[in-house]
Amino acid sequence: MSAAIEPFHLHVEQEALDDLARRLAATRWPERETVGDWSQGVPLAQVQALCRYWQEDYDWRRCEAWLNGIGQYKTDLDGLSIHFLHKRSPEPKALPLLITHGWPGSVIEFHKIIGPLTDPVAYGGRAEDAFHVVAPSLPGYGFSGKPSKAGWSVPRIARAWCELMQRLGYQRFVAQGGDWGSAITTTIARLGLPEVLGVHLNMVIALPEPGEAEPVDEHERAILATEKRFRSQGYGYARLQATRPQTIGYGLVDSPVGQAAWIYEKFHEWTDCAGDPLNVLTFDDLLDNIMLYWLPGTGASSARLYWESLRGFPADPIDIPIACSIFPKDIYTTSRRWAERKYRNIIHWNELEKGGHFAAFEQPELFVNELRQAFRSLR
Repeated sequence: MSAAIEPFHLHVEQEALDDLARRLAATRWPERETVGDWSQGVPLAQVQALCRYWQEDYDWRRCEAWLNGIGQYKTDLDGLSIHFLHKRSPEPKALPLLITHGWPGSVIEFHKIIGPLTDPVAYGGRAEDAFHVVAPSLPGYGFSGKPSKAGWSVPRIARAWCELMQRLGYQRFVAQGGDWGSAITTTIARLGLPEVLGVHLNMVIALPEPGEAEPVDEHERAILATEKRFRSQGYGYARLQATRPQTIGYGLVDSPVGQAAWIYEKFHEWTDCAGDPLNVLTFDDLLDNIMLYWLPGTGASSARLYWESLRGFPADPIDIPIACSIFPKDIYTTSRRWAERKYRNIIHWNELEKGGHFAAFEQPELFVNELRQAFRSLR
């Protein structure tokens, strides 16, 4: 496979957008839920409002222009075409930053932070906090290739991402991630490569193992209660995608409403939004992200990452510098006491007052400030 890096200009054919409009217009809706909240899933009225906006007011060309303006590229990594955003800073001493999304996110999550990260002076920051930003789309996500054979697990992605940074000429870099990006970034740290200066996580998975000491305070007890509630009430999507990704894919790839509802529910549950995702994100934000699943038809291919990798993660300690930002409404949170068992060189720890799972999307200013503080000592 070629090691070349090719510019990628995105232009979705109008026929695909017209087909989307036809499918939305022909939706066969279910009856409304029998409760007055989201406990049975996304309420009918909320999905219909989102899809009405999608059909009547949403402008894909605006999002497409933004993606093309940032700088999109493709390259072959380990036999697969990988799409990525690459924005270099105007500052000569900028620090290269590899940032990885998860599910049901995409590189769209980073559209509010790339500017402040790469050109901090233009956003009221300091030149010495600048980053060159590289944001790949996961295999089977967005405009990356869809694996045709099993094997694209978290460790394989981590190795491919390191190769990508080398191919771009970055001899030293830092890495960041949340959700699957957290697992991938943690694996990058575990590789122990000298070019990786340190990592930052905004979903830190570090809970006590069965049989370990009981929680020492109310904070740790609350963390465990939240994790137990998530496992019992909010984990069905993961089990389904980890066991039957192909089956769920038929509905997601064929029905725009099905794909939208599958994702919209998670933005309700996982954002710090006081019960309404529109308190922190707009319909345009939500639909830009949904379109990176709908247009390339990645309902099945994105779900397969769960089939590949949702079988537990290594627990051995990590010694390279790590920074942790704990957003209170994330799926998983942890205490510093628990985290220090796994991460033995924590250089930054902050428990923020607001924000959820999609931190860069929900709270871009807080997120940018966390990255700036996290990596200052590594420059």
